[in-house]
Amino acid sequence: MGRIFVSAGHGGSEGGRVDPGAIAGGTTEAQQMILLRDVIVPELRSRGFEVLSVPDTLSLRSTISWINERARSGDVAIEIHADSFSDPTARGATAFYVAGNQTRKKHGDMILLSLIRRLPQLPSRGSRPDTATGVGRLAFCRDVAIASILLEVGFLSNPEDRALMINRRRDMALGIADGLEAWSREVSGTSPKPPIVTHPVINIQINGQVYEEQGVLINSNSFIPMDLVDRLNVDLSQKPNIRLVEYQGVVYVKAVELREFNISVGWDNGTRTVVLRSLNQTCLTTIDRIMGQGRTSEVQLIMFLKANHESALSQFPDLPRFFREEGALEGVNHDIAFSQMCLSTNFLRFGGQVTPSQNNFATLGTVGGGGYASFPSAQIGVRAQIQHLKAYASLEPMVQEIVDPRFRFVTRGIAPTVGQLAGRWSSDPLYGDKILAILRRLYESAGII
Repeated sequence: MGRIFVSAGHGGSEGGRVDPGAIAGGTTEAQQMILLRDVIVPELRSRGFEVLSVPDTLSLRSTISWINERARSGDVAIEIHADSFSDPTARGATAFYVAGNQTRKKHGDMILLSLIRRLPQLPSRGSRPDTATGVGRLAFCRDVAIASILLEVGFLSNPEDRALMINRRRDMALGIADGLEAWSREVSGTSPKPPIVTHPVINIQINGQVYEEQGVLINSNSFIPMDLVDRLNVDLSQKPNIRLVEYQGVVYVKAVELREFNISVGWDNGTRTVVLRSLNQTCLTTIDRIMGQGRTSEVQLIMFLKANHESALSQFPDLPRFFREEGALEGVNHDIAFSQMCLSTNFLRFGGQVTPSQNNFATLGTVGGGGYASFPSAQIGVRAQIQHLKAYASLEPMVQEIVDPRFRFVTRGIAPTVGQLAGRWSSDPLYGDKILAILRRLYESAGII
C-alpha cells in the first residue's frame, strides 16, 4: 500500500520569518491547518495507512525537498490550506491539481466529494488547474515527485467557513481522510510488493509535426526528453526548481512546465500524444510589451471570459469589444489590458473595494486620496485603463480626450513592459507575472500558443 504525505500549509520559516498565512477572526491559517492535520494523520494511521507528516518548521521549498527525498512509487501527497479574500462572503473548498492532468482532476474531485459528504454545510468550488491561480503555477502541484494535490478547505476570511474549521474540525478531517484513502488505494492498490516501475510511452507533436522521439507518462503527467527542450530553445536554467526525471538513460521534464516559456501544451487522448505549439520569434519578444497590436478576436475574448466566469458578461456584454476598440485607437495591446482586467476584477466577479457600478476595471485611483475612481460607463472605464497603460508605456501623444484621473502624475514611458508595472500600478511584486500568466492562458485558449 502506498504511503500518504500530509503537509499543513504555511507556518514554516523563510529567511528567519515565520509565515502565518491568512489571518482572520483572531486566528491564522497556519494554526488552523496544523490542528486539522493533527486530526487527519492519526485517523489515517488508525485505518492502516503509513502516513508521513511534514515538519511544521519547513518552508515551501524545503517541504517539497523533504517529500521528494522520501517519496517512492505509489505514494501520494496533499497540502492543506485555507483561502482568504477581501470579500468576506466568498467561501468554499477547492482542490488544485497540475494543469492538463485529468487524472489528477478526478482525484481532486474525489477528495472534495468525500469532504462534502462529511460536511455538507461547506460549499465545493470544484477542482481547478494550478494555472487558474494568480501566479499561474503552484509549486506543490508541479514540483512534488509523486501525485500531489493542494486542497483549500475553505475561506478563513468567511465567518461560516472559519466556524466549520474550528468547530467541525473532526468532521472536516474525516472527510479529507476518506478522500485520501480512496485516492491512495486507486493510485497504489493494496499489493504489498509493487511491480518494477515502468512508464507508458507517449507520442510527441510539435507545431503540427510528429517528433521522432517519444515521451513518457509519469503519475499521469506528460514528460518529454530534454533534447526536445533544447530544440525549442528553452533555457530551463532560468527555473532551477523545475524537477527533472531520469528514466532508462534519458532525462525528461514535465511538459506543462514549458508553458512558462510560451509553449502551448495540449493532449490528444485518441493518439496518446502530447501536443506542443510554440510562439513565433516575433511574438516571443513582444508578448510583454504594452504597446502593440493584440492578437485575439472579440469572440475569443468572450469565450475565455465565459470559461472562467460563466455569467461574467451579463452586466458588461460589450466589454471585449471596448477593449479591442480602445486599445487599437491608442496603440495599446488589448490582450494585455484585457488580462489586467481579468486579474483586477477576478474575471468580473469583483468582490473587493471596487464595485461593478464604478466601471473601474483596473483599480484606478482618484486624485487627492479620494479612493477608487468611478466612470460614467464601461467604455469610459476601459478608456481610462488604456490611457493609464499608454502613459506608463509610451511617450506618444494621446488620441482621445484624457479621462484617466491620474494620467498627469505618471512619468511617461517609464514602464514599457508588463513586468515594470509591479511597484507602480500595484504594490504586489508579482503583479506583472500574474497578468502574464492570465495572458498565456488567454493565448492558449485561443490557439495562439
